[in-house]
Amino acid sequence: MNTYVIAILLGIFFGFSLNKAGLTKYHKIVNVFRLTDMAVLKFMMTALIVSMSGLYLLRGLGLITFPNVPATYVVGNIVGGLIFGVGMALSGYCPGTCAAGSGEGKLDYLIPGLLGFLVGAGIYGLTYQYVFPAISKLANIGNVVIPDLWNLSPFLTVVFFALLSMFLFYLIDRAGLQRKNRM
Repeated sequence: MNTYVIAILLGIFFGFSLNKAGLTKYHKIVNVFRLTDMAVLKFMMTALIVSMSGLYLLRGLGLITFPNVPATYVVGNIVGGLIFGVGMALSGYCPGTCAAGSGEGKLDYLIPGLLGFLVGAGIYGLTYQYVFPAISKLANIGNVVIPDLWNLSPFLTVVFFALLSMFLFYLIDRAGLQRKNRM
């Protein structure tokens, strides 16, 4: 029961953070794909860095253990990512912002978002038994995480990802400043 309470509280905090950052707005999501507003990308990358750091620190201290990692199917991940990304770009919603917007009581998030979730889940359920066997034979790299794949310390991987993200943030901000100076 305690696990569910923690998950609900973290979900509420995440939705509240999305709302306060203004990331439940349609134009924020769409503008990421237009390459004109990278606030969503920065927010999500920052969330990844913080969670990676915290989880690996807690594991290093022996306070938590990671569950078994499911197998990684590269082709399936690419196809699924493309479907997800195209749907997100066309609708202007992602699951997190859709749930947060629905929590605000916005019907334009609740109705299409809920319908999108249900249609996507239905299509997945109906096609899984036909599509998964074919995809699972292509580029199955097994049950690995990036530190294992690169044969690196998890802490080095977190530091590398954090530095890479900061460099990306710098490039995004620099491109934004140059665009403003040209106007």
